[in-house]
Amino acid sequence: MIAVRSAEIQVDMPSRGIAAARKRSVGRYRPVSWIFARQAVQESVTTKLRIDASASVIWKELLFYEEVPEKAPFLLRSLLPQPIRTEGEKRQIGATVRCVYSSGDLVKRVTRVEAPNLLRFEVVEQNLGIEHCVRTLSGSYQIQNCGDASTIFLTTHYEGYLHPRLLWRGLEVVLVRQLHGQILRGICAAVLPESAMMRSTVTGLRNSERTDAEGVGCTISGSSSRR
Repeated sequence: MIAVRSAEIQVDMPSRGIAAARKRSVGRYRPVSWIFARQAVQESVTTKLRIDASASVIWKELLFYEEVPEKAPFLLRSLLPQPIRTEGEKRQIGATVRCVYSSGDLVKRVTRVEAPNLLRFEVVEQNLGIEHCVRTLSGSYQIQNCGDASTIFLTTHYEGYLHPRLLWRGLEVVLVRQLHGQILRGICAAVLPESAMMRSTVTGLRNSERTDAEGVGCTISGSSSRR
């Protein structure tokens, strides 16, 4: 009996910790949702990255946001729940990946895989405490060969609940682009590990309008739309 009770405590404690963190997160975002939440509007943000590497090399280094080892930018850390780890394989159709956050989790299901050019997923569960403000629907990684280089199109589809949309959509786009930038920095770091190139790449990622490569291995641009 003692051993069983001990095992129950060991299993229950992490779930209690996540539940408590989620409760704090819900409390943090609740005033915003009470005041500004209205009917959901579907939005889409795409970020395009050109990198001096083949599609097959990039494919091996694809990362979800929750897998990037580098510290996220200040704005992401301040306004969004923080990722901890992932559980599951993302390169098989039908596979599910559980993304664990500081305030809960998010479950992605892979819907299409065409190696080394396309990976699509849908979000089947989101329990992060921000569901009355924004809810992620799906995303994709598309890789196109461009001579000796490749272009990655990283897309996120989501529902925005906060109004007026003219105000909140601008902030959402900034956050999604920073999230995309975090992912692309992680991919660049794996594909192009030279420190000098990475410093230049990070500079390019911070400016979504930059188009001149200046001899750097990556350049980036972004776009957003309403679905």
